[in-house]
Amino acid sequence: MTEAGPKALESLAAALGKGKSPPVEKWNPPFCGDLDMRIAADGTWFYLGTPIGRPALVRLFASVLKREDGRYFLVTPVEKVGIRVDDAPFLAVEMEIENRGPQQSLLFRSNVDDVVRCDADHRLRFEPEAGTGGLRPYLHVRRGLEALISRPVFYELVEMAEERATGHGERL
Repeated sequence: MTEAGPKALESLAAALGKGKSPPVEKWNPPFCGDLDMRIAADGTWFYLGTPIGRPALVRLFASVLKREDGRYFLVTPVEKVGIRVDDAPFLAVEMEIENRGPQQSLLFRSNVDDVVRCDADHRLRFEPEAGTGGLRPYLHVRRGLEALISRPVFYELVEMAEERATGHGERL
C-alpha cells in the first residue's frame, strides 16, 4: 500500500465501527496492481495462501470490495488492488422468513454479516451447474456483488417452493 493507504484503512475501520458503509461506488482511484488475495468458493478469504482468521478483518475487506468489468478489487479513496474470486465473493449462510403468506419476504445473512432482504434490488438468480443438471442459486447483495446461497439455505428455499399455473404453464 502507499503511504496514504494505512490512513485510509484506519478511517474506513473507524467508519465501519460506527455502522457506516464506505461509499465505494464513488471511489475511482488508480490501479496499483494485483494482491495475492483470494476468496474461495466456500467464502474463505486467503492472503498469501493462508486463510484470514480474523472475521473483523474479513468484514473490513468485504466492505471495500468492488466489481468492475467482471474483475474484483479492494479500493480505498487513493488506491485499487485486484484480487481473485473463485465464484461469488459472499456466501448466504442463513435465511429467515418474515410475514408468512402473501406478504412474506426472505431475509438472508451472509458470511460477512450482511443482512439482505430479497426484493427487486436484491434478486435471486439461478445458474445451471455444470455437469450435474442442478442449479447454483445466487443473491445480489450490493454494487454488483453476489452471495452464493449455501446448500442448507438452498434446501430451505426448495422446501418452500410452490408450483403455480402461469401463462407459460406450471412454474416453480
